[in-house]
Amino acid sequence: MIKIQLSEYFSDIYENGPVPRFNVFIDGQWIKTKETADVISPIDQTKIAEIGSVDQNDIKMAIDSASANRKKVRDMAAIDRVELMNKVRRELTKHKDEIVKVLVAESGKSIKSASGEFNAAMERMRLGMEDSRKIMGEYLPGDWSSDTTQKIALVIREPVGVVLGISPFNYPVYTSIAKVLPALLAGNSVILKAPSADPLAFLMCTEVFNKTGIPSGSMQVITGSGEKTGDSLINNEKINMISFTGSTPVGKHIAQNAGLKKVHLELGGKAAAIVLEDADLDLAAKECMKGSLELSGQRCDAISRILVVDAVYARFVQKIVSHISDYKLGNPLLGEDVTMGPVISAKAAKRIDELVKDAITHGAKLLAGGSYKDAYYEPTLLTDVPHDARIAIEETFGPVITIIKVGDREEAIRLSNDSRYGLDSCVFTEDFYAAWEVIKSLQSGNVTLNAAPSHGSAYFPFGGIKDSGQGKEGVGYSVEEMTVLKTIVLNLAPKNLGKSYSGSFKD
Repeated sequence: MIKIQLSEYFSDIYENGPVPRFNVFIDGQWIKTKETADVISPIDQTKIAEIGSVDQNDIKMAIDSASANRKKVRDMAAIDRVELMNKVRRELTKHKDEIVKVLVAESGKSIKSASGEFNAAMERMRLGMEDSRKIMGEYLPGDWSSDTTQKIALVIREPVGVVLGISPFNYPVYTSIAKVLPALLAGNSVILKAPSADPLAFLMCTEVFNKTGIPSGSMQVITGSGEKTGDSLINNEKINMISFTGSTPVGKHIAQNAGLKKVHLELGGKAAAIVLEDADLDLAAKECMKGSLELSGQRCDAISRILVVDAVYARFVQKIVSHISDYKLGNPLLGEDVTMGPVISAKAAKRIDELVKDAITHGAKLLAGGSYKDAYYEPTLLTDVPHDARIAIEETFGPVITIIKVGDREEAIRLSNDSRYGLDSCVFTEDFYAAWEVIKSLQSGNVTLNAAPSHGSAYFPFGGIKDSGQGKEGVGYSVEEMTVLKTIVLNLAPKNLGKSYSGSFKD
C-alpha cells in the first residue's frame, strides 16, 4: 500500500491521520474545508489521501481575496516579479525529489515521466521569466492620418485582473505552473483549480510559492469537484479571464457560460501522423510509437491515428510490431525500467477497452496488447482500422497505436481533416514539396515534420482550432493572453508639438 509521507517543510499543508488530509490555500492561509474528496492511486487502487472539497463559501472567500489583493502583484516592479519567480524556481528545484515521488504515486506516471514533467515546468519558468521582459507597448505617431496629426498614441499592455486557471490530471504540476507563472508575471492575481485526481504534488508546489514570498492573497489554490464548483467560478464577475486545459465538452460549457470574460481554451486532440512513401520508416515508426504511447497516451498532443500510404504500409507495420515490446508496463514505483504506468483510473482503462473492442468489431486487426487489469492497459497495436470505428474518430487518451491504410497523400490529408479536432498533426517524408503541400493543407494549429508532436516546455507556441480550443499558449504568448491592450491618446495641439496637416497635396 502506498503511503504519502512529507517532510517537515510541507507540514502546514495537510493533517496526519489514517491517510493525510490536505488543505486548500485561500487568502494566504492553508484552510481546512468542511468536505473532502478521496485521491485514489491508479498504481494499486488504494486511497492515498483526502483533499479539501471547496463549497460556495470557500469559493467566495477565494474570489474575494484574489480581487481585493489584485493590486499587490500589479504594483510590484516587473523586475521584482521576475526575481520573485526565479526565487520560487530555485526553491522548487530543492524539493524536486519529494515532489516527483508524490506525483508518481498519485498519477501513476513512470519516474522518468514525472521527473520530465517537473523539469519541463522549471524550464517553462526560466523561459517565461526571460520572455516576459518582451511584453512592451507601442508608439503610434498620429501624422499618418489627417484626423490625428496633432496627436500621438501609446498602446500598452495591462493585467486583466483576476485569472482563473483550471488544470487537467495528465500534467498536474506542469500545466498548473504554466497558468500561475504567466498570470503573476503579467501582474494579475490568480486562482488555480487543481485537478481532483492528482492535486497533491502541485499543493506542495503551492507551499513553495507561499514560503518564498508570494504576496498574500495574490495566489489561491483550491481543490474539489469541478461539477459542483465550476459554474460558481466561471460565472463570477470578479473573474476577468479563464485559462482552461481539459476536455472539449467542458471547454464548450465554459465558453458558453463565461460571458464577456477573456477565455483561453486548450482542449482535446486527435493528432494524425501521415507517413508517405519516401519517409524514413525507422524514424517514423520510432516517433509514432513514442507519440502514441508516451504517458500511456494520455496527452492532448498524442498521436491518435497513423495514416500510412499503401506502398509502405506493410513495412511500417512490421517495424512497429518489432519494437512495441520495448515499452514495459508496470508499477512505476518499482524502478526506472518501467516505461509505462497505469492510466489515471480503472474507469479510464475500461473506456479505452471499449474503443479497442469497437475497432475489432468493425474489422481492425489486433496485433499486440488489447488487455487490461484495473488501471493498467497494455501497449496496444491496431492495424487496418476502418474510418468509421470510434477509435478513428474519438480522442483515445490511452496507449493504443491506431494504424489506418490510405492510398495516397491526398486521401491522408482528407482523412486527417475529417475530424472535429485540430490541435496537432505530423507528417513523415523526405520530399520537401510533398511536406509543404501536406503542412499547408492540414487543418491543425500545429504541424510537425519528421517528429511526433510535443509541446514540451512550450518554447514553440501551440493552440488548437475547431473543437481543440482557442488562443495560443507558450512562452511569451501566455503572458500576452493574460493582458489587455489600452490605448492612450495624447493631444499635442495646445503646445503646438504635433505636426500639422497642410492638405496641399490632396487630389
